[in-house]
Amino acid sequence: MKVIHVSDTHLVATGEHLHGLDPFERLQQCLQDIVTHHRDADLCVLTGDLAETGQTNAYGLLKKLLVSLPMRTALLLGNHDHRQRFCDVFSNGPRDSNGFVQWSETTSEGVLLFLDTNEPGTDEGVYCELRHAWLREQLAQHHNRPVYLFMHHPPFDVGLPNLDAMRLRDCEKFTQTLSDHNDIRHLFFGHVHRPIFGKWRGISFSAIHGTNHQVPLLLNKDPHNGAFAFCQEEPSYGVILIANDMTTVHLQPFLNRQTIYYEDYK
Repeated sequence: MKVIHVSDTHLVATGEHLHGLDPFERLQQCLQDIVTHHRDADLCVLTGDLAETGQTNAYGLLKKLLVSLPMRTALLLGNHDHRQRFCDVFSNGPRDSNGFVQWSETTSEGVLLFLDTNEPGTDEGVYCELRHAWLREQLAQHHNRPVYLFMHHPPFDVGLPNLDAMRLRDCEKFTQTLSDHNDIRHLFFGHVHRPIFGKWRGISFSAIHGTNHQVPLLLNKDPHNGAFAFCQEEPSYGVILIANDMTTVHLQPFLNRQTIYYEDYK
């Protein structure tokens, strides 16, 4: 199974810029690269912060852009998103019985669970009891199958203090819920605007760049009066290969594709 992972698009109104960059143009270049090189993918997942301030017109732009993709898409919410406006534009999108934008998909390689960590009024991730109940039900229902999780906020610290202050709240409760399943293969998340890979409590995880701006690798608190630091590192998306008890994650920069040369080695 081949899955494309895109995150933190932060779309704004047409013609507007964010951190000196054009999020619409950046995402358009990203999607063009995906169409050119990975049109055989089964799914493209966008893990939240779709719009910078949850504007309806930004979601409208996203909807138009995604038409170019030949594969299915899965859209998650981040702290910058607005759930109701998103649902108004993507009115046919999946959600659970309580209106949260989360759902499950059963595939030949396992079960994909898409989680909603958005909470109005805070940049922290929140997973309330209603959402926990849904997740417990899903894990119980698929207790004998491999599970892959997709969400916006990481449920643990990643070593970047400004971002760790806005990770998922109540990580212990989330950990306890996940402990009900003994075969969670991988956790994919956004939010951090950085490629980060590792293992957390036995679960491998990965995060990727945003398509517009990035967060610099500052492992100590930024000294500039608490200001949040951004940078213009090369953006990339993830190419996930799932097969034969193995998960492989490739990062693909999309702005400056290098020419590929072929040479016979005798």
